Amino acid sequence: MLARGSRPGQRGDRDTPSYVCDMTIGFASRAAVSGCVLCAAGLLALAPAAATTGPGVDPGPRTTDAPASLLYRPGTHVRPRAGAPEVPDLSARSWLIADADTGTVLAAHDAHRKLPPASTLKTLFALTVMPALPSGIRHRVDPEELEGIGPGSSLVGVAENRTYRVSDLWNGVFLNSGNDAVHVLAALNGGWRVTAERMEEKARALGARDTRVKSPDGYDAPGQVSSAFDLTVFGRAGLRSPEFAEYCARAEAIFPARDGGTYPIVNTNRLLTGADGVAPYRGLIGVKNGYTSHAGNTLVAAARRDGRTLVATVMNPRSDDGHAVYEEARALLDWGFEAADRVDPVGSLDALRSAPPGGPEADAVAVPAPREDDPHDRPVWWTITGAGLLGGAGVAVYLRLRWGPVPQD
Repeated sequence: MLARGSRPGQRGDRDTPSYVCDMTIGFASRAAVSGCVLCAAGLLALAPAAATTGPGVDPGPRTTDAPASLLYRPGTHVRPRAGAPEVPDLSARSWLIADADTGTVLAAHDAHRKLPPASTLKTLFALTVMPALPSGIRHRVDPEELEGIGPGSSLVGVAENRTYRVSDLWNGVFLNSGNDAVHVLAALNGGWRVTAERMEEKARALGARDTRVKSPDGYDAPGQVSSAFDLTVFGRAGLRSPEFAEYCARAEAIFPARDGGTYPIVNTNRLLTGADGVAPYRGLIGVKNGYTSHAGNTLVAAARRDGRTLVATVMNPRSDDGHAVYEEARALLDWGFEAADRVDPVGSLDALRSAPPGGPEADAVAVPAPREDDPHDRPVWWTITGAGLLGGAGVAVYLRLRWGPVPQD
């Protein structure tokens, strides 16, 4: 029989008077509430990681203010004030324009859309390899260093068994987009695969988390992608290096010939040189153009006017105009110089990196990128375990107070 005050399904002393049972239940309820409070505290204390990696949560900016998250949303983003000019209507699949000095993003369209970068990836290659190879080094090219160059690659004319200075090879990279020069420099840097790995490490250190490197020269390769955001980050970082900035702004150079002579090479960035009917852009200071059949035309362009430097990236215009990448970059830069003081930021190129001790001139410390094999919708084991232990402690208190020691099996 059930004692008075007991309920069906409740474990209790069957012969306990009702008033004793009522007292026990009242006290135990408070203990149970305490246990729930402990459980809730555990969840609140341990859950932040789960909250930032759970289903549907944007894995993007974690170190910046809310406007930066706009860049992870599809579409065009601009925050004009009164009197700001209208942002140009471009055909590019992705584009972005930013202030090179502050890192402020003025406007963007699908900024983190992952697309093949073509030879604009050479900006990251230079950022990674250039510091390790003094420009005055002379190197005799081994035939093996020119193996594996993709069919149809742009070449500057590097010849096997010919000696070149590293500075010659960089001219070949920046002006002629020479994949042969990239292969030789990568060999000096430890090899093709090592260079690709170091490029990805460099990208993460700069806060560029969309980039995957399979072929350091930018040649089409399965899985190789970047984004307008990342390429703009690379262009901006390059301009901070006097050596990089000098190469990317150079319109012409002399390259060693196979027979011991020399020949002139001209930068293929038409916005810099004004070649093929493309008017040169006033104030342009680089950075790098690219093209492959898979990527289409890509361009990172930087210009300086009246003490302001802007960097714009245009990826894969869908216009039938063969020079659309240059004209759309021109329109974007024109808009940026006119609108820079009349728009609010939609993000920052520094959004995914944090400044270490030592001030703004110190190298950045990257925010770790999510692992590709660690889906965000998995529960964090230590969150669940910790909450369970604290909640279990509360239940144990309840059982101890309600029925005495728990029987051992």
